[in-house]
Amino acid sequence: MAPVFAAAKARSRVSTEPAFVVLPDAEVLGRHVADWVLQQVLGTPAPVAIALSGGSTPMVTYRRFAETDFASRFPWPRVHWFWGDERFVPHDHPRSNFRLAWDSFLSRLPVARENIHAVPTEQTTPEAGAAAYEAELRRFYGADTLSPGRPLLHINLLGVGPDGHFASLFPGSPALEERTRWTAVTMDISEPRITLTYPALESTRHAVFIVSGSEKAAILPKLLTRDPALPAGRFRPHGDYCIFADGAAAANVTTTNASSGGTIA
Repeated sequence: MAPVFAAAKARSRVSTEPAFVVLPDAEVLGRHVADWVLQQVLGTPAPVAIALSGGSTPMVTYRRFAETDFASRFPWPRVHWFWGDERFVPHDHPRSNFRLAWDSFLSRLPVARENIHAVPTEQTTPEAGAAAYEAELRRFYGADTLSPGRPLLHINLLGVGPDGHFASLFPGSPALEERTRWTAVTMDISEPRITLTYPALESTRHAVFIVSGSEKAAILPKLLTRDPALPAGRFRPHGDYCIFADGAAAANVTTTNASSGGTIA
């Protein structure tokens, strides 16, 4: 089935069944997601917590955040920025998720430093950094136990890897079974990573996967059908859940895929 191109607004609902929205290309997709974020934030009482992702997929969205016509409408003082995961590298390292967001928009806008909650990766160990970030999340939340009726995050921006990982929850990782701690240390080929676990990632009012490029065409139908073999397929957010994709990523999506896992909006 050919991709169905969506209008610029995703439906909002409280459900773990994902809505599915396809945009023509990566540029339109990234700008659409940024404008969607603005819609969700406006009118929401402070403080608002947004979790960011890394990799190349959100770069268009992050650049859109910094554009004047967008930035002038965004309520920067009342938004707090967190990360769903981070590579255990210095914040100025080319592979740092923090650096991606910092260079793309955070350093260019009136964002208070106390509203930027970077994952500790310098002058510490992965385990100590994960523990410190969990403590930071708990302080922000104001409790040690997450309540489904009071999400930790307002918006959780996520990506999915060709192997079905999301954040830094990789296939076969012991962190997939963690249900008490809010953070964990996982291993990638190049370095350790610090990631939020399912309890923290799922504690969100609005969860969004951004899926772009032909290299994601094989994994997207499995994400839509919520294949339990994939870490991303096991994701069950407490609030709204939407998958935004571009046409290249959605090339293999069929009516069956969409109706099993969500809705082509």
